Amino acid sequence: MASSTLCLVHCILTPFIFIAQACAASCCAEAPAWWRAIDLIFLIISFTAVYFSAKSSSKAWIKVSLYITFIVFFILMANEHTHTLPITRYPMYIAAGILAGLHFYNRRFSACPNNCCPN
Repeated sequence: MASSTLCLVHCILTPFIFIAQACAASCCAEAPAWWRAIDLIFLIISFTAVYFSAKSSSKAWIKVSLYITFIVFFILMANEHTHTLPITRYPMYIAAGILAGLHFYNRRFSACPNNCCPN
């Protein structure tokens, strides 16, 4: 939950950081490498969170939804870095928000006791 929420905050704050940053025309087109590396860190943490959340969920649709949403988010993030398709950032924000919401829902309503679900 924390990873998804922090990731969403990171994604939302990025444009504001660059607007507030006073920089030359040559550096404004791309985010610094260290800032873009945070995306990769969040993807790794997010996948780990999805894996353990799905493992501890009692509802099959939550498990499937977590993985599908993560895959969509991953594809959108990869597109953000490669600019393969002309897609705005809003779908990425929506996917991150849905992922965070699924984690909250799973934690509240469908997590197995002691994080141990029978197979």
